[in-house]
Parts: sequence; structure tokens; C-alpha cells
Amino acid sequence: MDDMTAILVVALLGGMAAAVVRLPPLLGFLVAGFVLNIVGVESVPALETAADLGVTLLLFGVGLKIDLRQLAQREVLATATAHLVGSTLLGAGVVALIAVGGVALLEGSDWRTWVLVGFALSFSSTVFVVKTLEERSAARSLGGRTAIGVLIVQDLAAVVYLAASGGKPPSPWAVVVLLLLPGAWVLRTVLARIGHDELRPLFGLVLALVPGYALFEAVGLKGDLGALVVGMLLAGRPGAEGLAKSLFTLKDLLLVGFFVSIGLGALPDAEHLVVALLLVVLLLPLKAIGFALLLSHAGLRRRTSVLTGSTLANFSEFGLIVAVASSAEVLGEEWVVTLATAIAASFVVGTAVGRRPEYLVGVLSRLVPERAEDRLHPEDRPLDVGHAEAVVLGMGRVGRSAYERLEQVHGLATVGVETSGDRVARLLEEGIDVIEGDATDPEFYERLRTGDVRVVLLAMPFHGNNLDALLQLRSSGFTGVVAVVTQYDADLRQARALGASAGFQLYDGAGTELADRAAQAAGLRREDD
Repeated sequence: MDDMTAILVVALLGGMAAAVVRLPPLLGFLVAGFVLNIVGVESVPALETAADLGVTLLLFGVGLKIDLRQLAQREVLATATAHLVGSTLLGAGVVALIAVGGVALLEGSDWRTWVLVGFALSFSSTVFVVKTLEERSAARSLGGRTAIGVLIVQDLAAVVYLAASGGKPPSPWAVVVLLLLPGAWVLRTVLARIGHDELRPLFGLVLALVPGYALFEAVGLKGDLGALVVGMLLAGRPGAEGLAKSLFTLKDLLLVGFFVSIGLGALPDAEHLVVALLLVVLLLPLKAIGFALLLSHAGLRRRTSVLTGSTLANFSEFGLIVAVASSAEVLGEEWVVTLATAIAASFVVGTAVGRRPEYLVGVLSRLVPERAEDRLHPEDRPLDVGHAEAVVLGMGRVGRSAYERLEQVHGLATVGVETSGDRVARLLEEGIDVIEGDATDPEFYERLRTGDVRVVLLAMPFHGNNLDALLQLRSSGFTGVVAVVTQYDADLRQARALGASAGFQLYDGAGTELADRAAQAAGLRREDD
């Protein structure tokens, strides 16, 4: 078996093993690199190329997701900035204390090494955080959106460092990159019309590597910065979200090369392991507490602050990227191995802690104060629907029709709940009583005040979301009528088994209604008229 074949097989096995124990596959790829190193497998040029491409696409994807309005929000920008600075200084202090202990790894190091290690460990893992949020069904909640915004700010800080770490001034021709601003409309136009086939990921790859990486490198700027900038020019435009999704698998596949190459570079010895564990034990709790306190100060509820802070309490793959890009005089290969070990350990700790989130809320209740209701973030205040007799979750076409029927025919005071802010604004302009809320977020039901509500209609487009809402309602003690709309008979039977009082299969009566409308259009009369 040649080296490339061995790398692919062991990387696959490592990723699968990590997934089995519910850890991010990238942890398995790091361990695979160490295993390959032990058995004497050497890196190959293709692996390094894949690693470089993976990092470039990672930064291009970061640019595609940047929403400047979201990043400017207080709970995101202020929290991320304050935590980044504080975490860097705290990490530098911890490393300095370890150095005082006479650890050989830190012999001859100075403040530059301490600060850079603190900076590398200040980031939180996008892969790990998104996975945790999805498991909690909280990616679209206030806490989930805030966590993702914080991650993007951290990623931007890392990119700024990468851009500045080249060590040489840019070429006078660097002003050429400004032509990307007026030329961006061409890229946006092509993106909006390119369709959904295999051209889309190829288009994204070319954009990241040519006007992004290659152009910036040619004028003395960091190529990774170019990929980020081109991504930012397309962010929020038609097709940008689809482009990011189409590149997701390719980016993750190429990043396998990056993580495996770290393990192939060197093996951690006993000293590396000790330092890595010290960093995890000393920094992760402080990282979680720092986030929780900052988020609470920004107006989030104690529970939201603690859960979001604990989700962000891990080390990031971006820390490795920063370490690899650093000067060997400041962070050598041994520090890269130490950081890789610390990151892997943080994932293990984060997974174990994340399985008992409510325990964290209780433990930190004395450290994180509960804010008065009028000082809470608008999206984190209790949702009072007690003035209504019926609630419709999901105000699409089905939900809106149900809302109008309940009010106009059955005379029930009704309120709708919709996750789309734009749709909420339109419905309010039309005089419909609707509030913004994500009924797929478990915290939604903790804030929900049902009062005299007698009927809840579940009209969200995805059956899984309706089932989650049904279970949350019943577990929260709601005893009224819960009705659900489904597309299939099996889904309806499942909802009834889980506690739905009534339900409707969308295709029931569809054929009859279609025939009636066709006959009406043809001018035919019904026989029973």
C-alpha cells in the first residue's frame, strides 16, 4: 500500500471512529495523522495541496456568510471583541505561568509566543459549535445566531492576522484589487444565473482561487485574504447561500488534508500532552464563564447566556491555521502539535459537558445574574400569547388560511407565530396579529405564556419541526387541543400517536377541490344544485 492510499484509508477510519462516539470527524483526522506518523507514513505533495485549497475555501465560505447587519449587533460584535481581547490576554498569562514552571517547551520563549498562543486559543470551533447547535435544534434561536455571529467575528480576526503575517509589504500594484469593487456586479450577475448543477461549485472554486487567492498573491497580499474578500462581495446576494452549500462538501473534503498533515508533521510527547491538558483545564471554564457574563451584559437571559457560552467553550481549528502561518521563531512545529492536542481535548470535554446543559445553568446561576424583563434583549423576553384563544405556528399559506378561518368562521381570537422577520412585517401591515418567534427552538416554549389559549395549530412546512413543537408543547404542560398538518398518512398517524388532538393530510380533498374548480372554469353546474 503506497503512502497516499494509506493516508486516505486511515483518515476515513479515523473520521468514522470519531463520528461513532459523536465527536467532530476532524478530531479523527488529527488522530489519523498521528497514527500515520507512528507507522512511518510520510506526507505527499497532493496532501499539502489539498490542505492549502481547503483553507482557502474555508475563508471564501466565511466571506459568503458575512452579514454586516448581524455582526454589528451589540450581542455579537461587542461580545466577540471583548472576549477575543480578554481571552488572548488570559491565555498569554496562563502560558507565562506554565513557562515559570520550567517547562522545556517554553524555554527561551517571550511575550510574543505567549500572546500568540493565547490568540490561537481564543477562537471557538465553527464545526463543533454548529454541530452542537443542530443537535439542540437551536441554530436559528437567538443564542444560536449570536454564537454563529461571534464565530464569524473571530474568523475575521484570524484572517486579519493571516494577512498581516506575510512579513513583507504589498506591491505598489496592490491597488489593482480595488477593481473588484466595480467588477463585483459581474460576479453577482453570473452567480444569480448559473443554476444549480455542477457549474456552481466549480464557479465558486474559480472565484476563490483566481480573483481571490491568485490576484492577491500576485500583488503581494495574502491569498487567503483575497478569498475572504471575494466571498464578502457576494454575501447576501442571490445564489450566495446556494453557492456556500454547494462548496460545503468540497471544502470539508479538502480540509481533511490539513488536519491529517498536522498529525503527520510531528507526534506529541508527554510534555506536549501535559501542556495541552493544562491549557484545556485552566482556560475552557474561564472561556465559558467569560462568554456567559458578556452575553448576559448584552441583554440575554441567564439560561441563553450560559448555554451559548458553554457551546462556544472550545478551541478552534482556526487556531491551528494561525499557528501554521506563524513565524517558526515565535511558534515552532512543537507548538503546532501542542495546540492540535489541546483542540482535540477541548472537543472531548465540550461533548461531555454539552450532554448536561441544564446542569451548567444551575452551576453558573450564582455567577451570571438574571436580568429584569425590561432589560432583556427583545428576542429573549417572554412571548405573551395569553390574549388569544388560538395560536398558529407557521404563517405560510396553510398557516395564514388557518388563521383567517379560526378568526372569521369560528370567532376565536388568534395569534400567529412566524420565524421570518420579513414575513412578520408584511403580515402586521395587513392587520394580522403575529409575533416573530422560532417554534423549532426549545427555548421558545420556556418563554411562551399561553394564558387562555385553547387551540394550537402546527402549520410549519417540515414534519419534523411540527413533531418537535408538539412534543415541546405537551412536555411544557399544555393540555389544550393541538392540531397538525401533514403531507402523508404515516406522518399524521405518527403525530396522533405523539399526542396530537387532530390533524389534516394536505392531499385530503385535493382531488375533489381540483375537479370542482375545473368544472367551474368550464361553466359546468353541479348536479346537486
